[in-house]
Amino acid sequence: MRFFFLISAFLLAIGPGQSQNVKILEESTNLPIAGAAIYNASKSRSTTSDIDGVSNLSRFTAGELIFIEHILYKSGSFLITDLNNSTIYLRPKIEGLDEIVVSASKFQQRKRDIPQKIININAKSITFSNPQTSADLLENGGNVFIQKSQMGGGSPMIRGLSANRLLMTVDGVRMNNAIFRGGNLQNVISIDPFSIHNTEVTLGAGSVVYGSDAIGGVLSFYTKTPQLSYSDSLYFKGSVVGRYATANKEKTGHLDLNFGLKKWAFFTSVSYTDFDDLRMGSHGPIDYIRPEFVQTSGGVDRIVANDHALIQIPTGYDQINLLQKIRYEPKQDWSFDLGLYYKTTSEFSRYDRLIRYKNGSLRSAEWNYGPQRWFMGNLQVTKLSSNSNLYDKIQSTVAYQNFQESRMDRDFSKTDRHIKEEAVDALSFNLDLEKQLGKRTEFFYGLEYIYNQVISSGMQENINTGTSVPAVSRYPNGSDWQSMAAYTSLKFKPNQKFVFQTGVRYNHVIVHADFTENNTYLKLPYTTTNINAGAITGTAGINWNPNQTLGMRFNVSSAFRAPNIDDIGKVFDSEPGAVVVPNDNLKAEYAYGLEFGVKLNFENVFILDMATYYTHLDNTLVRRDFKLNGASEIMYDGELSTVQAIQNAAESRIYGFEVGMHVNFTKALKLKSYYNIIGGEEEGNNGEKKPLRHAAPQFGATHLIWQNEQLQVDGFVRYNAALSYNQLAPSEQSKDYIYALDANGHPYAPSWYTINLRTQYKFSDAISLTAGLENITDQRYKPYSSGIAAPGRNFIMSLKYTF
Repeated sequence: MRFFFLISAFLLAIGPGQSQNVKILEESTNLPIAGAAIYNASKSRSTTSDIDGVSNLSRFTAGELIFIEHILYKSGSFLITDLNNSTIYLRPKIEGLDEIVVSASKFQQRKRDIPQKIININAKSITFSNPQTSADLLENGGNVFIQKSQMGGGSPMIRGLSANRLLMTVDGVRMNNAIFRGGNLQNVISIDPFSIHNTEVTLGAGSVVYGSDAIGGVLSFYTKTPQLSYSDSLYFKGSVVGRYATANKEKTGHLDLNFGLKKWAFFTSVSYTDFDDLRMGSHGPIDYIRPEFVQTSGGVDRIVANDHALIQIPTGYDQINLLQKIRYEPKQDWSFDLGLYYKTTSEFSRYDRLIRYKNGSLRSAEWNYGPQRWFMGNLQVTKLSSNSNLYDKIQSTVAYQNFQESRMDRDFSKTDRHIKEEAVDALSFNLDLEKQLGKRTEFFYGLEYIYNQVISSGMQENINTGTSVPAVSRYPNGSDWQSMAAYTSLKFKPNQKFVFQTGVRYNHVIVHADFTENNTYLKLPYTTTNINAGAITGTAGINWNPNQTLGMRFNVSSAFRAPNIDDIGKVFDSEPGAVVVPNDNLKAEYAYGLEFGVKLNFENVFILDMATYYTHLDNTLVRRDFKLNGASEIMYDGELSTVQAIQNAAESRIYGFEVGMHVNFTKALKLKSYYNIIGGEEEGNNGEKKPLRHAAPQFGATHLIWQNEQLQVDGFVRYNAALSYNQLAPSEQSKDYIYALDANGHPYAPSWYTINLRTQYKFSDAISLTAGLENITDQRYKPYSSGIAAPGRNFIMSLKYTF
């Protein structure tokens, strides 16, 4: 190993002196531009810039005229004799119009060609925003609302939909599995923000390309790709990051390394984060403070006063993220990418369950999640060009994932601890192809197969004796969920001003669950349940840009979500005094949506982006009162509980308006602002209309940004409107323990705002410091539906060294 590093250092030392290089940077920021195409007039010779913006020009001849081109920047031409070890600066094109996105079709497309709104969060903005988790990363994007039940969480809400009605992908692989639930879902924190190169958030339905669950949107995370050398010299690069935050005493360390050869490249990323208990703000509703907590010693529970009532005890945890990627390019148009991903947490508390009271006393002595583990291995093979009549580009992805989670809870002064453990093995295969049918038409199509198997067990443990006995499991053990699909999509672009896209997908879902083991405790009137059903979804949209000032888009779509194992087979205590039981009579829910957007760009000085949308969700899967063997109440975990089940018992209507504004006062000074208005209702089979659970309050932010080559400063305000008691969904009205109380003693979500400052200074190309002061006025607030209060005044400092 030591010999390898000595050779690497030697090659690095002698490499630059042996060839003619050019470095390509962005004009306004001095940041490197990767992937810039460099070619001669006849295009007989070409190359690209690497991750540092550097390209070797030895393949070109002296005196030759070469062209430098990138989709996001204005092109240029230069004489090769003028570029010997020099730096070229490219100027960005019009803001955001020519960004490249992948999530819309699995292959690269211009953002301006897509009829849906897509939010692009690149590595540059991720580094500057310095998020603690990927949930915080999404929140910084502007159109995603984040709910948290505990510090180890972050559940995205998009356009009134959440949890298993949103689809998450990592490097094109579906992350949603058979036990993704319909409440709030915290799996997004499995993704390490340090490893992300780009995130694309598709607002609205994405079922044609991604299938079940992609109703409200698609969250596509793309991790960093190993960088090859493209020369005979070894390409080596690495970075190390240290970060500290005061509100939860966060201590984070990160290291990544890239080794690049001519055909092979290796990228390794390691991150470790340790969070202490979170401190809330000092100015806000007194209902949020933590006056007391349960302490257990020698098997005896007692309630002790919290000497620091702003500290939310217990909320701390730690997390490890590992990533190893290998890239092999035997030819310019072939690539093989292997990715290995692993994440694990420590045990951590579900804070919102620990602040519930019963008969004037804290209900739970403990309510913890066990270590949450996720592993994925995926192999992706891509061929970028072909003479085949069937495709021009083809990409095949096979992946295996393993999810492990557990729950442990015990009531105050009780000796029995209830333990549920779950694991999911997920296999997937995707084949995606693109064919150019002419100068104006592109055709995308593909196949997908997914298989999930669920392992679930339940146990009741006596904390004094250590003995345990089997108990009802959360899910039917050994159940499985399968999906098979085929899709097609067509893009017709008769000119540079008009684009039409349409697509259709057929999806077939097979679900099997066996309740034999749980019938020992539940005595259901059935032992198995099966779902064998197909679904057809489609989309059609146009994008019209008659000039540089005006852009318009319109899209109609349908989407679906097939019942999963969580829907048909879950057993859990949904709220105090209620228990959810399995239901074998479920069918898919369907969404039908409209979206219309307008973008105005006045000389790249004032940019206004607006969109309005409407979604109708039919056969909505909701939790409602139910009867089990004719009984509306059963004993569960020693408590008489109302029986509930997931049912197709409603339809939902969601509507909203989004607006974003960007003002370039000068080259250095900019203003960015966004605002979201979401409304809707859920109508039950009895005709009764109720507010939607996941329709977030009106929210937005305004940023004033100044930057030069070394310094960037962002002063911003985040704000959130209130929701009164009558605007809360019934399931939220019953959670008085997480909300503030109004004058009548009813729970409600107060409005709030925070004032924040963030800055980044580059001492050199190698060293940069990012620091921020969040919630400067120390407001005490909870984002809507959150069980944990947000951080109070919080100073965050991060130091990055690149080598």
